[in-house]
Amino acid sequence: MADNTTINAAAYDSKGKKSNLVALPPEIFDGTINMPVMHQAVKAYLANQRQGNAATKTRGFVIGGNQKPWKQKGTGRARQGSTRAPHWVGGGTVFGPTPRSYAQYVPRKVRALARKSAFNARARENALFVIDTLSFDAPKTSQLLGLLQTLGVAGKKVLILTNGVNHNVYMSGRNLPTTHVMPFSDVSTYHILWSDVVVVEGSALGAADTHAATAEETEVKAAPAKKKAARKSATKTAGRKTAAKKTVAKKSTAKKAAAKKTAAKKKGK
Repeated sequence: MADNTTINAAAYDSKGKKSNLVALPPEIFDGTINMPVMHQAVKAYLANQRQGNAATKTRGFVIGGNQKPWKQKGTGRARQGSTRAPHWVGGGTVFGPTPRSYAQYVPRKVRALARKSAFNARARENALFVIDTLSFDAPKTSQLLGLLQTLGVAGKKVLILTNGVNHNVYMSGRNLPTTHVMPFSDVSTYHILWSDVVVVEGSALGAADTHAATAEETEVKAAPAKKKAARKSATKTAGRKTAAKKTVAKKSTAKKAAAKKTAAKKKGK
């Protein structure tokens, strides 16, 4: 359920020095935590990572076994037709796996709700930190590791979200096994729940807030346009029906007139 209270997060500067608390944007951090939706999103994400290459051979695909191993009768043995039957060593597999797709589709709004729920869950656990800026002149793993040690999260699974693609920060964290760096716009529910701590660049939160407001404005503007289009289509449909009725009435009138003329001619004869 959504709460009306403002959620705050700990804020730090680029060197890891703590500053005042910062209010998180209410468009994302409104207290909503929907567990079933998060479960669905993570399950679909993991399923979509599968290649589905597992394959086995049935008796029809195993080489050999074309000849009957011994004659049908007279040997005292059980009758056999092929050495590649499933009960033979080296035979085919029954009901084994075959290549298939494990892909699962999750609607866009459900994915957005799951992502919002994951962010709110980390924020409620006080596991979301806001960094002023992440500015690295060059890729340097020791510099990023020092920043994480200053924040006190060096031994935890850390997800660092940057404002757009930041190559230097990504290269700095690529060699750290428990650190994952990615743009804020690309993060998924799985990545947020995988991490113990989420470190977000302050400008990324501002961009996300602007994006959410723009999306809402677009939806609000699109609603009247959709209503107008529906009205126009309804008017056109009504006009077509009226024209069709007039055409039918004209045809019926013409038929009646022709029938009267024919009857009059017959009487005259």
